[in-house]
Amino acid sequence: MEDNIIEVLINRAKKFKTKEVFRHHGKTSGYESLNWLQLKSRVDNVLSSLHAMNYTGGEKIGIYSSNKPQWMIADLGIMASGGVVVPFYATASREQLQYIVNETGMRLLFVGNQLQLDLALTLFQEPTTLEKIVVFDDFSTDHDRVISFDQFLNIAPSQGVDLTMDEMAVDFAPQRLATIIYTSGTTGEPKGVMLTHDNFMYCFDIHDQRLDVNKDDVSLCFLPLSHVFERLWSHYLLHKGALNVFLENPKEVIDALPVVKPTLMCTVPRFFDKTYQGIQAEISKWSTPKRRIFDWSVAVGHKALEYKCRSKKVPWSLKWKTLIADKLVFSKLRSIFGGRVKTLPCSGAAISTTTLKFFHAIGIFVNYGYGATETTATVSCFRDDMYFFGTCGTVMPGVDVKIAENGEILVKGRTVFAGYYKKELQTAEVMKDGWFYTGDEGYMDDQRNLIMIDRIKDLMKTSVGKYVSPQKLELLLSQDELVEQLIVVGDNRQYVSALIVPSMDKLAEVARQSKIEFDTTKELIAKKSIQDLFEKRFANLQESLTDYEKVVKFTLLDEPFTIEGGTMTNTLKLRRSSIERTYKKLISDMYD
Repeated sequence: MEDNIIEVLINRAKKFKTKEVFRHHGKTSGYESLNWLQLKSRVDNVLSSLHAMNYTGGEKIGIYSSNKPQWMIADLGIMASGGVVVPFYATASREQLQYIVNETGMRLLFVGNQLQLDLALTLFQEPTTLEKIVVFDDFSTDHDRVISFDQFLNIAPSQGVDLTMDEMAVDFAPQRLATIIYTSGTTGEPKGVMLTHDNFMYCFDIHDQRLDVNKDDVSLCFLPLSHVFERLWSHYLLHKGALNVFLENPKEVIDALPVVKPTLMCTVPRFFDKTYQGIQAEISKWSTPKRRIFDWSVAVGHKALEYKCRSKKVPWSLKWKTLIADKLVFSKLRSIFGGRVKTLPCSGAAISTTTLKFFHAIGIFVNYGYGATETTATVSCFRDDMYFFGTCGTVMPGVDVKIAENGEILVKGRTVFAGYYKKELQTAEVMKDGWFYTGDEGYMDDQRNLIMIDRIKDLMKTSVGKYVSPQKLELLLSQDELVEQLIVVGDNRQYVSALIVPSMDKLAEVARQSKIEFDTTKELIAKKSIQDLFEKRFANLQESLTDYEKVVKFTLLDEPFTIEGGTMTNTLKLRRSSIERTYKKLISDMYD
């Protein structure tokens, strides 16, 4: 029985030895590999060098980098030394970096590249606990507090320190703190979520009961390792003995898929939204006969899906049609994903049922679920034999969920976090009698599926006393191919309005087809014909809504919401309060 993450690595290295465990794009060309014995040796090396430098005994050590094998090697080495890993998003700002370094009293920081090093070095301009920076990539600086990863690994042998995980794991209690993951926070200052080794281990156990993952699987790691979703998934892959392929630049994911040919991959709804829109845009260019074949095939896929998602046998006549549709259309669409996809776990935001059903219909099982950093990721997800669209699946085995009187989702179990670091008051606000108050509104249907409605604090109450879910509206209107980003506002106002970032490429194409002349995007979105076009399209989408739910007025923006601009979190969620402050004048104009 394994009690901690380090025992997992020790046992898998003994079992799989020279089997490939990590793969990444090399510095020169092609992909390079690391096997289990090499991984264990390098983790032992990190562990030894940390001890040689006296970074031991619960030391809070940061990792500020994009995805790469060194990220996980440092992660495992820190935990093997008894330390606590504090990850930063690769896009973290100086303010975020400074806040977390100061709060944790961090003395050592691993960074990925020159850009991250340059930002981290600015911390030395003021009093700081930070003593040393270790850089994964090649870099240029003569700062006396900076060393390369290779130099760091050489510290242990130069001082005659040679420790192994086997020696250290003996003293590891399950309740030992493994990591502090700071939530990106759509409002307020970030909070450090404390997760223990037991949180990780129990997470593995319940996923074993729900998912089909084995040593032969290949996963593409493109979501940030700093986020609980990809981080726990990567550790789960180690637990299962599977291969993890690291992608440093997430924007290259579509190009990497046919090369890596993954069987698994963590995803977010935006990935499917963009892919679905791309497929629809390509289809619109096809000839009429070709489009008819596509539409027929998708219709067949949807009919077969009605049986599959209820664990029913597909009728023979429909099965034949599905085989034809697969050969004509589905297999070609699946080749975009590499052609071998088995399951794509997906979470982090709401997803359109239309989009989700489409990918299931073409033979890609998107395992949609619900979770939080505080619950060590997954609270609920689809079962592969029975699932219902429009829900977040059934609650994971070993996890308890109940709904409070105000509709708030409450979670209890061994995956629930140990509290917020140095924030006892905030911890007490969300932890009551062992239940974690998620802050999300939802309910359970008669099939025990969990349905998440919206963040409670995001629910809007108009000045006429009607409650509106912004998530519901944003999901609905974002189905339009001309919408790139959208946020609705209307709290304590007489009606709902929206700020919209159009998909400029698609909008420009529409303008050219309609012979609308323009020189700049700002000029284009200001034209009455474009405003009328959006109004008409939104009216069609909102036909089934009550009047108080509908977006009455909107403003088109010529610049996107971004992480750099402070209007998006590192997990690509919109910061509502920041957006409302930034665009206060434009919002006010919609109500004058």
